Amino acid sequence: MKVLVINCGSSSLKFQLIDSESESCLAKGLCERIGIEGSMITYAPEGGEKEKNVTPMPDHTEAIRLVLEALTNSKTGVVKSLDEIGAVGHRVVHGGEKFAQSVVIDDEVMKAIEECNDLAPLHNPANLIGINACKALMPKTPMVAVFDTAFHQTMPEEAYMYGLPYEYYKKYKIRRYGFHGTSHSYVSKRASEVLGMSYENLKIVVCHLGNGASVSAVKHGRCVDTSMGLTPLQGLIMGTRSGDIDPAIIEFLAHKENKSIDEIMAVLNKKSGVLGLSDNLSSDFRDLEEGYHKGDENAIRAMKTFCYNVAKYIGAYAAAMNGVDVICFTAGVGENAALVRTFICEYLGYLGVKIDQEANGKRGEDTVISTIDSKTTVMVIPTNEELAIARETVKLL
Repeated sequence: MKVLVINCGSSSLKFQLIDSESESCLAKGLCERIGIEGSMITYAPEGGEKEKNVTPMPDHTEAIRLVLEALTNSKTGVVKSLDEIGAVGHRVVHGGEKFAQSVVIDDEVMKAIEECNDLAPLHNPANLIGINACKALMPKTPMVAVFDTAFHQTMPEEAYMYGLPYEYYKKYKIRRYGFHGTSHSYVSKRASEVLGMSYENLKIVVCHLGNGASVSAVKHGRCVDTSMGLTPLQGLIMGTRSGDIDPAIIEFLAHKENKSIDEIMAVLNKKSGVLGLSDNLSSDFRDLEEGYHKGDENAIRAMKTFCYNVAKYIGAYAAAMNGVDVICFTAGVGENAALVRTFICEYLGYLGVKIDQEANGKRGEDTVISTIDSKTTVMVIPTNEELAIARETVKLL
């Protein structure tokens, strides 16, 4: 089966067409600036040249139409007709408590996703727009929703509850949900495959480190804790997000800066993290690493604080699982920033972690970066959320 994987943002749309039998990517691309002047589609067929086309995209339906046109194009397309696409798998950010696994999309599912809009106002509405656009253009093609939150629904109550009046949970379902679940699921399972060990017998900490970042504890095949919370703002320091802070800071800054709660939340989401810590030097870790080597004190501060923050979560999850067998690094920073991995692992001597720096320098492949005598195995596993979504889609259909 050929599965079209769609990841819709408010003004962007990522896509991949995956052959589920070979698990190869037949084509992929990105629609940018949807609804904004200067919109562009980037398309790359397997083994072919990347194409860029600036073209008007007033809405997501037009973006989807351009994607389907690219896939069926007589020159660079990879399918002769849309009938060859057996299913569409949609990434949906928030499923709340309604969805502990992926589901085939119907009207009832659409309504339930919409009811979670308050929990992910920047993401879920865009995800719904993408689903509706596909339904309009491919009405007979089955579609599946794969939720970022689903993998974390196995957390026990003591892990997901906040120390708030219980009535707020009963009324509004305020609790920790966690995100990046598709990545955490894929990476933890892939680690067990690479090691040739039973997934159900391992205790794994997955560090998904990118502009958005989160850590999860996966014990015997089930997520038992994760760093993000009700929203993706909680947890690790990230590219522009603050991560964990004293809640009283919101009130303190609102008074001091004469700002509304909405304005303070914008600061916490868009102007904080390593961007804020580096005094606006950059939210890109490549820039921070360059600054670190040059002795830039702002870059050094941001790098050190971020790595310390990740190491603390690893320690917390080792405690939560009463031990850890494997620590995995993934996503843009986790996969590519050897210096970040080195700094984090320097805190993990109590777990018997020893890093092989030659292996740590490799990129783009599943790699064990710990030494043979390291008591805890440390790995780099490139994430593949699109493949994970395709697998879930095929499994359901």
